[in-house]
Parts: sequence; structure tokens; C-alpha cells
Amino acid sequence: MKALSLTQPWATLVALGAKRIETRGWKTSYRGPLAIAAAKAFPVDCRDLCDEEPFRSVLRAHGFGAGIGGDLPRGVVLCTTELIDCVPTEKIREASRYYSECVHEEAFGNYDDRRYGFLFGKVTHPFTPPVPARGALGLWEWESPE
Repeated sequence: MKALSLTQPWATLVALGAKRIETRGWKTSYRGPLAIAAAKAFPVDCRDLCDEEPFRSVLRAHGFGAGIGGDLPRGVVLCTTELIDCVPTEKIREASRYYSECVHEEAFGNYDDRRYGFLFGKVTHPFTPPVPARGALGLWEWESPE
């Protein structure tokens, strides 16, 4: 199965169903099942986002408490989903239907010009507990233990 590594808190937001568009500076022609991995690295600026809105309230609503950054799993596959499409961010900004299901979608991505939105379906399999995995850049191959 193809996999995509995301830095926290974005990986957890996808696994919770609160984020359905991942923005990237590159596009892909791949469509299909996709494992979402939480990268091992967790830069300080990303950790600090966990205490800012709307990140804080979404994460707390799902059981993550004070000092949220330390609670988020890293170096693991959190869930599987479906990569439905990959579209230019300019197209996403023009069509509000892309934001309809996730209230804070715009806040959870970088929709600058010349970027791409990876459109995810609903989470198809959350892993509890998460499955340890060594991530990689780009799309990479992951073998599910199940």
C-alpha cells in the first residue's frame, strides 16, 4: 500500500477526520488506498501550533490534553484512507465544496499558488494502537501488518 508521512499535528488531524486535504508543493497521479504516517520529527514550530486555535480545540475535543504536542504519536502509521484526487490549490480556493465537511480545513493547510491539494476520503481504518513504521519523503510503500 502507498503511504504518506505527515508532520504532527497534521497526521493526527487526518486520522481524526478533521483534515481531508493535505497541501503539498508537488503533485501525484496516484489514486487509491493510502496509509497516513506520523513523521518521527516534530519541529518546535509545529509543536507550538498545537496550542494555537483551531488546532488546540480540535485536538482537545478528541482527548488530547494540556501540553498536546507531547501526546501526539510519532514514527507510526495512524490510519488508512483513500487518495481521491490531487488538484491545484487555486482550484480548491475557487470551489468551496472542498471545505464543506471539515470546518477548519482552510486553517490546516497552505493554499498558496502553485501547490496541490491531496483530497482524502473518510478514514477507512484507524490503527489503535498506531503501527510503528519508518517513514519516507513522497509516496512510499508500506506493508500493513494485517
